[in-house]
Amino acid sequence: MTQLRPDSTETDPAPEPRPSSPIDRYFRITQRGSSLSRELRGGITTFVAMSYIVLLNPLILGSSEDVTGASLSNTELTTATALCAGVMTVLMGVVGNAPLAMAAGLGVIPVVAFTVAPEMTWAQAMGLVVLEGVCIVLMAISGVRERIINSIPPALKTALTVGIGLYIALVGLVSAGFVTRQPDAANTDVPVQLGPSGHLVGWPLGLFCLTLLLMIVLVARKVPGAILISIVTGTLLSILVNAVFDVPAEQWGRTSPDLPSSLVATPDFGLFGNIDLFGGFVNAGVIAAVVFLFTLVLSGFFDAMGTITSVSSEAGLTNSEGKVQGMGRILLVDGVGAVGGGVTGSSPNTVFLESAAGVAEGARTGLASVVTGVLFAATMLFTPLAAVVPAQAAAPALVLVGGMMMAQVRNIPWHDEDFVIPVFLTVAIIPFTYSITNGVGAGLISYCAIKICKGRAREIGWLLSGLALIFAVYFGIEGVKAVFGVS
Repeated sequence: MTQLRPDSTETDPAPEPRPSSPIDRYFRITQRGSSLSRELRGGITTFVAMSYIVLLNPLILGSSEDVTGASLSNTELTTATALCAGVMTVLMGVVGNAPLAMAAGLGVIPVVAFTVAPEMTWAQAMGLVVLEGVCIVLMAISGVRERIINSIPPALKTALTVGIGLYIALVGLVSAGFVTRQPDAANTDVPVQLGPSGHLVGWPLGLFCLTLLLMIVLVARKVPGAILISIVTGTLLSILVNAVFDVPAEQWGRTSPDLPSSLVATPDFGLFGNIDLFGGFVNAGVIAAVVFLFTLVLSGFFDAMGTITSVSSEAGLTNSEGKVQGMGRILLVDGVGAVGGGVTGSSPNTVFLESAAGVAEGARTGLASVVTGVLFAATMLFTPLAAVVPAQAAAPALVLVGGMMMAQVRNIPWHDEDFVIPVFLTVAIIPFTYSITNGVGAGLISYCAIKICKGRAREIGWLLSGLALIFAVYFGIEGVKAVFGVS
């Protein structure tokens, strides 16, 4: 706004609004054109939009086993998820002063659960997660993060997002029992099938389909908290059906929807501090552990960069050049989030795209994140409720989120022959092999091979060539061992 002097045609800038309180001054609420009520409303909205992660993270991590066959407790995972999300989101608000909420990243959780953990113990896997966070912090401070990002072609970054989307959706379908592996004795070349016997049978699968349809409709109609509403509805229906029809426990899978004896319980911090920083390099091998670490870093900070930029832009926190205010502090907290995820045992924490829901409600400062973080911390007291949620009620969110990530396929340059096959291999191999590492490696190697064979090796750069070489060794590790006589 400007004011016109009565005796002049010049315009003067309007006086900057003065902060009304220390909180207003610290978070710059008035300066950013917001208000206390808008920040509170935005923080609550963001929590409602992303609180499903407290249910989904235990579902994904709890469905996997480490190299010793051990699995993680649902109660411990729920506590760890809520604890880390609460602490890191508050930290983002206080240090980064941005309306960006953090929690266990859906794009990285499957890497920990199905790629890293099966090759080492859970403590060693979480040790790698801590090292991932340390790497991201150091890269954020040194500027190496931007160099790595710039070295990988945008098309392959997009392919990674699309491939992870397919991966997450497949994990959801398998967790719910909608897709199952064909028995080895089936004498068929088809590796997977619909339902337990080629057909959808039983109440649990019917409730999965109903919950998924409800979620799709609510999201399409842009209902706030659509995912959480659907999960809660699916859970309530599951409890009712299980009580009325006495459904066999094996049809539900790991979690049967039985009402707990108490709705409130003391948080279980059994996973806190259970880390082994360097044991994974011994158990899985140095090369494999290095590749796992690289994959965690790759999966983590690419998603964070895109989310931070898009949400901050929507909140009006970018300048004319598109640079985010306080980007250095935000990236630093994002790296600390991965460290915190390893220490708590919840997997790497990163910025959530659902933060945009709070921004849409008016959030413009870190105060909204503080509100969201406090609400996450409060959920630690209600872990018994999370133990009631069956996979059939929570897994639809994985399918839906995977589908949303797939939408990025529109940004892939399908007309460029240099990218078609590398992109396809990245997208296809990730879900087909249940490994993000394999997909990333196949994409990078094939891309580099195409450029070299076309006489355009200079376009690759030494950094990308080095990454491709690391992946080549990773794929041929057994042959390398045989050559050097290593067992």
